[in-house]
Amino acid sequence: MRAKPLSTGGTIGICSPSQIAKREEYQPRIEALKQLGFQVVEADNLYKTTYGYLASPIERGTDFNQLIRDPQVELVLFDGGEGSNELLPYIDFQAVRENPKRILAYSDATTILDAVWANTGLEVYYGQTPKILHSQTDFNREQFFDHIVKNGTSVHTKASPWINLRAGEARGILIGGYLRNFAMQLNSSFFPIDCSQKYILFLEDNIRFGDEAYVSAMLTHIELSGFMDCVCGLLFGHYDTDPHPYLYDRLARLGACYNIPVAYCDDFGHGSNHAILEIGRSCFFETRTGSLVYH
Repeated sequence: MRAKPLSTGGTIGICSPSQIAKREEYQPRIEALKQLGFQVVEADNLYKTTYGYLASPIERGTDFNQLIRDPQVELVLFDGGEGSNELLPYIDFQAVRENPKRILAYSDATTILDAVWANTGLEVYYGQTPKILHSQTDFNREQFFDHIVKNGTSVHTKASPWINLRAGEARGILIGGYLRNFAMQLNSSFFPIDCSQKYILFLEDNIRFGDEAYVSAMLTHIELSGFMDCVCGLLFGHYDTDPHPYLYDRLARLGACYNIPVAYCDDFGHGSNHAILEIGRSCFFETRTGSLVYH
């Protein structure tokens, strides 16, 4: 299921599943969206601080459902942080099926994006947030308009050449997100996976949040879940400006173990480039020239 694009001058709904939204920080971000020509709806509990570190899960879940049900809202947009998994019992997946719209976020939002796709079949979008949209580069701005305002693009645009860690090609459904969140949600009742399908897995992490040993542990968690048996290709996003060879070696060993192509890139993640990846779309993945093509 694919939602219609965000129209020129259309309405963007803002909620905050994973952090306290400080009004003084969010108002410039909202103004930036308005300067791009869009209308903005702020969810009712956007600025709540009920728990001190977050609004309550019910408040945050209510906000997400409010924007999904609002017929004017064409794009639901939110930032990352911590705690998005707390919303899963409160998300109205039936409302998502009945009111399909584009949903865009990244980082901790991985949990919500993947759960929405897995439970509804709605394609969702990983890679940008209100904070990123406030300070857009040309690359990031083009990504937003290509994937969200237009009807999507058939070819992934690279920010720079990929590093081919294990050569090959594959076809499958694109799925993934932030490494820890993706690993944690495997085998959850909110993330049902059809293991008869094959998946192109994209993952990202950042050296600020964990060293190579941490990344390896999270990858091992994915392996122990059994999910890697469904994976036919792996694309890893920005980790550091100059990643240690340990990371490349670990990713290459993973590819060799499962006989899949693997590449590393700076296109998406917690760096300066924020390519948008379309979760749930079938695609072709090839590492020799570095290619991701949507079907």
